[in-house]
Amino acid sequence: MSLTGTPFLYTAMALAAVALILPLVLWSRLRGPRSVRAAARVLMLLFAQGTAVTLVFVLVNNSNNLYDNWADLLGTGDHVQQAIDLGRDGTGGIAVKKLPKVKQQFHRAAGPGMHSAGGVRVTQLKGRVSGVNAEVYVWLPPQYNEPAYRHHRFPVVEVLPGYPGSAKAWFGTLKAHEQLLPLMRNGQVAPFIMVSPRTTLLAGVDTGCANITGTVNADSWLSIDVPKMVMDNFRTEPAPKGWAVAGYSAGAHCAVKLAVAHPDRYRAAVGMSGYNDPISERNSLAAQNPAVRAANNPYLLLKKAAVPPAIALYISGQSGDGYQAGLALQSVAKAPTTVHVQFVPRSAGGHNMALWRPQVTTVFRWLTLQMGKSRPGAGIGATPPSPSTVDSRRAALASGSASREGAARKR
Repeated sequence: MSLTGTPFLYTAMALAAVALILPLVLWSRLRGPRSVRAAARVLMLLFAQGTAVTLVFVLVNNSNNLYDNWADLLGTGDHVQQAIDLGRDGTGGIAVKKLPKVKQQFHRAAGPGMHSAGGVRVTQLKGRVSGVNAEVYVWLPPQYNEPAYRHHRFPVVEVLPGYPGSAKAWFGTLKAHEQLLPLMRNGQVAPFIMVSPRTTLLAGVDTGCANITGTVNADSWLSIDVPKMVMDNFRTEPAPKGWAVAGYSAGAHCAVKLAVAHPDRYRAAVGMSGYNDPISERNSLAAQNPAVRAANNPYLLLKKAAVPPAIALYISGQSGDGYQAGLALQSVAKAPTTVHVQFVPRSAGGHNMALWRPQVTTVFRWLTLQMGKSRPGAGIGATPPSPSTVDSRRAALASGSASREGAARKR
């Protein structure tokens, strides 16, 4: 039974109801020695508590798409078949463009929200460069199968969840496809293909979207294998012109880092409530080694870039949760790099899906403009003024100079 499926939710609800009724019916009817009756009553109470905790967990998990399956929850999943040294560019010397096309088999994805707005499809991809074997979810815009667009190539946005987080989250909890469908139909948002690859590749740790020889090649999985598969199987625009990446929380860090590190693969990136220094996620593999940590800090990458990358970044966040990270990036960006920082007030909510869900339409309007798919219109892509005060301790974290002890964990 799927961890995120409706059957498991209904089962948990039924068991919770049974656990509530049992003591009411049997408490005074138990027979036998006092010790036996006491033990039976204790077991009923434990059963009631266990089912209540399970039901709450299922509701929270379904609302936030934290764990996709039992392997993720129990820490038994491993999607890495090999992790050889792939070099600085992450290709291992492989001429990726010359690799033969592989036709993937897709089927309808299961779970909350997966059948809405035309439906989400999923495939199991064996990364020929990264050595990762994991699922990738794809949603096609409404125009994709229309006769008038049969020769049209579409822009693509890779959407990344936080940690822990399911690749389904952008569709199941953020309902991005449901929000964007009417906007794509009326021309307010470009008809993007949305691609959501698995980012939880190892049990109990966040890969930090990094390539770590002998452990995982998450960067190459996201920036090489997944785009290659999508371009092989769908009518997409070439990279980097037609490609962007977006994420929230740990996924925001990954999105910005991928765009800064690979301007030859992405034109734009969106980061909601993210961070620059990998140490902000205590379970990040990228934070365990100083060299790897620095190599995966977009602030340092942007600051030290010999040639400023031709990318556009959209960073949103609250004070102490993404906002200072955006200001840090903005402070070192040089043309043609552009960084738009969106301040989000505390009144909008905390570090959760309720904060990010309303931002989906805004960031896709911004992507539409930045990727040259529409002319600027009133209110589209505008960035509200940001407050001038900056907390110095949070600014240090954003720039990558904070200590491990002072780092605050982001989910």
